[in-house]
Amino acid sequence: MKSQRNISEFILLGLSYDQSIQIFCFVLFLLCYAALLAGNLLILVSIQWSPLFHQPMYYFLSHLSFIDICYTSTVTPKLITDLLAEKKNISYGNCMLQVLTMHFFGGTEIFILTAMAFDRYAAICKPLHYVIIMNRKRCHLLVLAAWAGGAIHAFPLFSTAIGLPFCGPNEIDHYFCDIFPLLKVACTDTYITGVLVIAFSGMVALVTFIVLFVSYGIIVFTLRNLSAEGRRKALSTCWSHVTVVILFFGPVIFIYLRPPTTFPEDKIFALFYTIIAPMFNPLIYTLRNSEMKKATRKVWCPSLFSKESQS
Repeated sequence: MKSQRNISEFILLGLSYDQSIQIFCFVLFLLCYAALLAGNLLILVSIQWSPLFHQPMYYFLSHLSFIDICYTSTVTPKLITDLLAEKKNISYGNCMLQVLTMHFFGGTEIFILTAMAFDRYAAICKPLHYVIIMNRKRCHLLVLAAWAGGAIHAFPLFSTAIGLPFCGPNEIDHYFCDIFPLLKVACTDTYITGVLVIAFSGMVALVTFIVLFVSYGIIVFTLRNLSAEGRRKALSTCWSHVTVVILFFGPVIFIYLRPPTTFPEDKIFALFYTIIAPMFNPLIYTLRNSEMKKATRKVWCPSLFSKESQS
């Protein structure tokens, strides 16, 4: 059935009405977005131009950095410009596009993190068969499956959003277009639709989160058989993954796995998975990873790296 609507745009209420808070947030999020782009581009280029690209863990990490850039760019530039705008409006078409792209890249990120967990499981629990298990063809298939999974996750939510009738108020109490805030302003009973969104989106996040933590539990249990140095190195990479998973999945589960309603706190929690987690990913993966730091110095400071190698 063709959706009915008599509005051409939505008004985003944003994070705050206070002008001084908006200016502060503008400066803060502009710096965060610049750091996010710089950090993820640094990782992406460093891996692409170094031998690390041929290692499965860093191959997946390069894709994660690319997805983080795309994912946050669907929301953050609009948020930053709206903080200084008198009227925070977004056209109906752009709003629907934001729903599609955000859930597409967000879903893809979920499955890339799952592929990275599988890689760590194979490396630590099946070390003798690791090269066979994580061959290049399988890595390509896992990445392709992640992108396909993102599309399968996003298109039903996009179809739900685009099928909603809008005939009354057009103010969205958020800083971007998402499915729950849109359900709130739709001029129809959306309870069943909200339950379906929870079953599809919230349960995907929860099940993936459980699978990830079970896999890391198995990894930690397996570490008993490794040497002290082997445990230290394995835990270093695993804790990086676990930190990223908690930063991303915690707020996502809070928002999408509950009765279909919205709270003012949703905007704060959404900042974690739209800006904060993508910004901290480069720091988390590089500060605790000597190979990543070495590759970064080799690509961006070759003269300094050659001097360190000679000494």
